[in-house]
Amino acid sequence: MLLFPTRKLGFKMTKCLHLKEVYYFHDIINMLLQCGFKKGTTLFGYGYDFRQSNRIDKAMEGLRIKLQTAYKASGGRKVNIISHSMGGLLVSCFMALHNDVFTRYVNKWICIACPFQGAPGCINGSLLTGLQFVDGLGSFFFVLRWTMHQLLVESPSIYEMMANPEFEWKQQPEIQVWRRQFKDKKTSSVVLETYGPTESITLFEEALRDNEVNYDGRKIAVPFNFSILQWATGTRQILNNAQLPPGVSFYNIYGTSFDTPFDVCYGSETSPINDLSDLCHTIPEYSYVDGDETVPAESAKADGFAAKARVGVGARHRDLLRDKKVLRLIQKWLGVSPKHSRTSRVTNISAAD
Repeated sequence: MLLFPTRKLGFKMTKCLHLKEVYYFHDIINMLLQCGFKKGTTLFGYGYDFRQSNRIDKAMEGLRIKLQTAYKASGGRKVNIISHSMGGLLVSCFMALHNDVFTRYVNKWICIACPFQGAPGCINGSLLTGLQFVDGLGSFFFVLRWTMHQLLVESPSIYEMMANPEFEWKQQPEIQVWRRQFKDKKTSSVVLETYGPTESITLFEEALRDNEVNYDGRKIAVPFNFSILQWATGTRQILNNAQLPPGVSFYNIYGTSFDTPFDVCYGSETSPINDLSDLCHTIPEYSYVDGDETVPAESAKADGFAAKARVGVGARHRDLLRDKKVLRLIQKWLGVSPKHSRTSRVTNISAAD
């Protein structure tokens, strides 16, 4: 029996739109159907709001009910979970908070591209200047960078994916700011300021102090949210303390071979930032490390669990879900194979990250 993050039973049909960026669980679903899984009997999905915290009661209770439903529908067989990206954090939170339930219902957990220790470059850039999920033609079907920025500043899940300050990074992720400092009205100098995971909080506070959104003719203040930060700090402690039950097999697939944002730099020595509030309207420059273009490999493979296997695959964050090597690994670890070569007639399936 298999459970993975998506909508309803695991299937949201899209008849008019055919963009691979939109329904990127399609290949995994098709492969599993060809291997004999049946929707609503041995193949289920669990949807969640990516903006919300990975440990809110609604999400935790929903996952408990889904696990129980899947367990009963298959005649009492334990569940195998496939998670992608932030879905791995949600599963980790559930495992930490409801370890007895996880032990009772789960057999195997295959985790793909999870930001276990955070995604420093993408998250820091998102909080300060927003995020463009898709470029080119696909961008017409997604919200723009600045609109996404205003959304993410109030999104608990984003705060929960900030760099883990307790993790021993090979090199600590930083936000760098070339900043003009005035000695007096006529004299100034340019300095490079650096902020680590802990120090960056003061930077976020200062940079977002005047941040606001226009809604229905009104201006609404949207500063850095310390209440959400406090909640996210609690989530980080839960994630740090999560333990894999002895009877559950864990497998980790992480992306490699692509430049992945790590350090974020604003301004330059010749064009410095005068005021930190200007950061929100400045396109950053990144330094890169190995990963899947979103999550550094260093973070994704640092799960902290007794994994049966950890495998790096050279693919982008979303592309991992349709990579042939990943599909073969899932089949191998689940102990299944296609029952026939005919292509499944189920198409255009999209799933939540």
